[in-house]
Amino acid sequence: MSDWSAEPGQPGTSGDGHGRGGGPDGPGGPGRGEGEAAAWSGREGARAFAAVVAATDWLLGYPFVFRALAERIDSRHVLVDYGCGPGTVADHAARLLGAKVLGVDTSAEMLALARSARSAVAEYHLVQDGRAVGLPDGCADAVMCNHVLASLPTEEAVLAVFTEIHRLLRPGAPFVLLATDPACAGTEYASLRIGEPGEVYGPGDPVTVRLLRTDGSWQEMPNHAWPVDVYPQLLEQAGFREVVQRHPTVDEALLLADPDLVRGRAWTAERARPPLVVTTARAV
Repeated sequence: MSDWSAEPGQPGTSGDGHGRGGGPDGPGGPGRGEGEAAAWSGREGARAFAAVVAATDWLLGYPFVFRALAERIDSRHVLVDYGCGPGTVADHAARLLGAKVLGVDTSAEMLALARSARSAVAEYHLVQDGRAVGLPDGCADAVMCNHVLASLPTEEAVLAVFTEIHRLLRPGAPFVLLATDPACAGTEYASLRIGEPGEVYGPGDPVTVRLLRTDGSWQEMPNHAWPVDVYPQLLEQAGFREVVQRHPTVDEALLLADPDLVRGRAWTAERARPPLVVTTARAV
């Protein structure tokens, strides 16, 4: 595996769209426990999810996802956001990349929130029984999946998500995955903390993630840890090849992230130990 590179995009500054504790990118993902499913359930849960700050994601996550996609798609193509939650990232991708974006999620409440946004430009579809309703095999020229795996408790559940994403992609199309790295447990980042200091988390282990909300309070969410070295084998089992992983850095983000966001914080923890990993792969 080796690093990939691309030209800078112009991602936004803040917003929601991460599926930590939800899944895909919202409540009710495959194999969820009742306590987890209740965390973002219903209309109020969806609104609470949308109120989570995602500063670290907009610095070290989404800009690098968009950069990887920009190499491969444009206005002629279809991009699926698997686990779109309230739709902020899907709509941003549609504007930035010019592609037709289809957001899919297991939560009807999340999708209702996404459709109701004044800025909504993406289309949205429900995931039922692990399958995106109304989307045929090979309908997508690319798929992105942001912070969905943390909601999944078993390798079988992760593999099921990868398999459905593979079904949606045409042969040769790219898949871009964004996730937190549980090896960074206990570090206080600008908008999140993964687990407890000194803890080591294995595949599927329960881990509590703290997420900063727009009112300045912190939301604790039950998640599952997935060490990044687990992904390549599962992706290959699902039919992907050319798996590449990297931890984006603050220095790299200076050319990609919104300038106001970059200047707004010191990003001390993010500089010392970048907490996000971007994985790219190709469907075969």
